[in-house]
Amino acid sequence: MTRAIPAFGLLIALAAPIAVAAQDTRIITDDTGTEVEIPIDPQRIVALHDSVLTVPLLELGANLAGSHGRGESEGEAYIRSSLSITGIDFDNSDIEWVGNLPADVERIAAVEPDLILTTQWQTADVDQLRAIAPTVVLDYTQRGEWEIYDWLAELTGTTDQLELMKRRYADQIALIREVIDTESIMVSTVQANPGELFAYNPYGNIGKVLVDAGFQRPAIIEAIPEGDSKTFTAEVLPEFDGDFIFATYRSTAGDGPDDVRANFDSVLPGWCEQLHACREDQMYFVSRSLGATRSYYALGAVSYMLLSVIGGQDFTPMPR
Repeated sequence: MTRAIPAFGLLIALAAPIAVAAQDTRIITDDTGTEVEIPIDPQRIVALHDSVLTVPLLELGANLAGSHGRGESEGEAYIRSSLSITGIDFDNSDIEWVGNLPADVERIAAVEPDLILTTQWQTADVDQLRAIAPTVVLDYTQRGEWEIYDWLAELTGTTDQLELMKRRYADQIALIREVIDTESIMVSTVQANPGELFAYNPYGNIGKVLVDAGFQRPAIIEAIPEGDSKTFTAEVLPEFDGDFIFATYRSTAGDGPDDVRANFDSVLPGWCEQLHACREDQMYFVSRSLGATRSYYALGAVSYMLLSVIGGQDFTPMPR
């Protein structure tokens, strides 16, 4: 195990960051096995993965000063999924864009952070980041998707807010179970990319709500190790059938339902006739911003979507 305390080299002298020594601190161990001395109450956080870190931190009410964002220039940069989930983006907040992949170390230093949060996905050099401010690496391949959320709350002193969001979500799941006989209904999630099928277990927020509410899911999805994904070829498409099917599109890239249909066409022309849910108009297309981004607001939106689409209405069950 190594110990990382920020060095104050030339870069730090130029950036004149907030001195960690002036704050109350504690030591944690990040996902690289490194001990990091971090402020107990961070005031200027830089997050280096927008959908995995920044959106949850905004929901938690953490003090964000800078963020990774999509795009290659300040004028086109955006925080993926944030505007539709939190209402916050670079253009209507004081959050500074610090680059994409890799993040721009000079931009990060100019923000004067007292805590940097990054992931194994981000290619900005961790040693350079540690020279600017205490840097915690979160590896979402080692932790469950929602375990990352728990740790972000613990790191930023926002666990009270997280408990409120968890309580609200538990009530939303209870309402689904009260209204819908979930254990008798098969709900599938599948994504069509050009020429291939893609499935994840569970599929983002949609998958989490389906599991937590007790819906049945196709065996082909259940067979994927939890937290993992797999690609498939056209001949297994009927195995993804269900009473209902949900597929997603990238609204942040300008895609819509027609793009999803075109991708299914590229996998298997006439695909809709192969699926009970599609033939019976029980297949729905959802923005990936709500369907996949780690967000308790998005979990709530998915919960009420399922209540509206499935609850309290007649549908044609898939033959078993």
